[in-house]
Amino acid sequence: MTSKSLIPVLDSDSGLTRYLREIRRIPLLEPQEEQDLAKLWRDEQDLDAAHRLVTSHLRLVAKIAMGFRGYGLPVNELISEGNIGLMQAVKKFDPEKGFRLATYAMWWIRASIQEYILRSWSLVKMGTTSAQKKLFFNLRRLKGEIQAIEEGDLTPEHLKHIATKLDVTEREVIDMNRRMLSHDYSTNSPLKIDGDGEWQDFMPDDTIDQETALGEQQELQKRSALLGEAMSILNDREKQIIISRRLNDTPETLEELSVKYGISRERIRQIEVRAYEKIRDYVLNAAEDDLKAAS
Repeated sequence: MTSKSLIPVLDSDSGLTRYLREIRRIPLLEPQEEQDLAKLWRDEQDLDAAHRLVTSHLRLVAKIAMGFRGYGLPVNELISEGNIGLMQAVKKFDPEKGFRLATYAMWWIRASIQEYILRSWSLVKMGTTSAQKKLFFNLRRLKGEIQAIEEGDLTPEHLKHIATKLDVTEREVIDMNRRMLSHDYSTNSPLKIDGDGEWQDFMPDDTIDQETALGEQQELQKRSALLGEAMSILNDREKQIIISRRLNDTPETLEELSVKYGISRERIRQIEVRAYEKIRDYVLNAAEDDLKAAS
């Protein structure tokens, strides 16, 4: 299932208004109906079943894509990339795994959109370390949490908070923030040159439909369970340090933990890195196993 003919056509930003209205009219699937269609596709390669599975989740793609609208890329391109991820999810979805397609598809949709953003932003110029990618995709969220919504450079306090939270240097935060600000655009910008509608008109509203809410709840539960399993492979000191440094609302500094454990700050940093790598490897292996089982 590689053809884009399965979904409504989204040619450009000028057609975004029509596209969003069109996909809103597509009915959602009941759980049993979704399962029956998924089995038809898996067992018989029924294209009509695949078509209904894809189109019934286009609203989910648009909702997720809108969450990435601040990266300076056309929303229609983000949606198109997300739709590709959705089709891959439908292709590999196993209805007998016990969760809804929306839960499974979220991972594929986000991954497809993020990969497109990374390619478009030419991360080679900014660096390609995992820490820098983490900064790229979390800076906007953290700024929102600490209400650092002013345009321009961050305050020293905000810089320190974000750098500590994401384990990067303050210089990296400054550079990334300036680069992202240069790509920002107003949510009040018109969708069309003639001003017919604004971006904010199509942002997800606060009322989440039942299926999406259930999918997000299941996804959160799955992630929490996976994190709990990953944490169980750590020894007590590794576990406490990773919680103190990365999971607490107010992370402790290397200096504070150095005093607490009676070892150097560099040793604390080494233990944190080792613990994080153990968790990362565990999660990646679990995700790979899930994909192999679903393929």
